[in-house]
Amino acid sequence: MVTTLVIIPTFNERESLPLQVDGVRRERPDVDILVVDDASPDGTGEWAASRALEDPQMHVLHRPGKQGLGAAYRAGFAWGLERGYDVLVEMDADGSHRAEDLARVLDAPGEWDLAIGSRWVPGGAVENWPAHRRLLSTGANTYVRWMLAIPVRDATAGFRAYRASALRALDLEAVESQGYCFQVDMAWRVIRSGGAVVEVPIVFVEREHGASKMSGEIIREALVKVTVWGMKERAAHVRRAFSK
Repeated sequence: MVTTLVIIPTFNERESLPLQVDGVRRERPDVDILVVDDASPDGTGEWAASRALEDPQMHVLHRPGKQGLGAAYRAGFAWGLERGYDVLVEMDADGSHRAEDLARVLDAPGEWDLAIGSRWVPGGAVENWPAHRRLLSTGANTYVRWMLAIPVRDATAGFRAYRASALRALDLEAVESQGYCFQVDMAWRVIRSGGAVVEVPIVFVEREHGASKMSGEIIREALVKVTVWGMKERAAHVRRAFSK
C-alpha cells in the first residue's frame, strides 16, 4: 500500500485552511495531512493543532516564525521521509489548489518521480486571473524552459507530488530557493538526477481568503537565479565541447 502525505504550509490561513483540509479529507480520505505553520498570528496553527486532536491522519509541525515557503516544504519533506511515506505532496492552504484535482495528480499516468499539476498543458486552466498574472506566469515558464532546457511547461507550479525515492536522491539541505524559484529549483534537480517528470492538467483558482504571498522580491529571486543557473549550464556545455 502506498502511503501519501499532503504537506500544507501556512501563514495566516485561518479562514481557508479548514476548507482545504475538509476538501482533502472528502476527496482522498486515505492520505495523511501535515500542516507546517510558521507561527501564524491569526491562530492558524492553534486551529490545526485542535483539528489534529480529532483526526489521527492530521499532523502539525509548528515552526518559530516565518521562514519562507521553501524552508517550510523542506521541513515537511524531512518530517515525512523520517516517517516512511512513499509520496509527498505540496499543496496550498488557500484553495487555489483544488482538492478535487488531488486524485488527478496522485494518479498521474506512467512512471514518474515528480507529478506536477499544471496550468499550462492542454486541459489545464486558471480562474479569476487578470491578464497580467497570466502573462507573468506563462512568460516566466517560457523563460525557464529556454534557460534551463527542461521540458516542463509549468515549472513554477506549486501543486505537485514527489516519490520519496526521488527526494532522497537530492541534497535537500542545499536547496535555499523560495517561492516560484523553489518550485523551479526542485523540478530542475529531479530532472538532473535522472528522475521522470510528468504534468497533468489542473484548474488553478485565485484565492478567495487572505492575501497573496507573491512579492517583487520573490519574482526577482526567480529571475536572477534561473538566469545564473542557465548561464552556468551553458558555459559548462561549452567547456565540455572544447575539451573533447
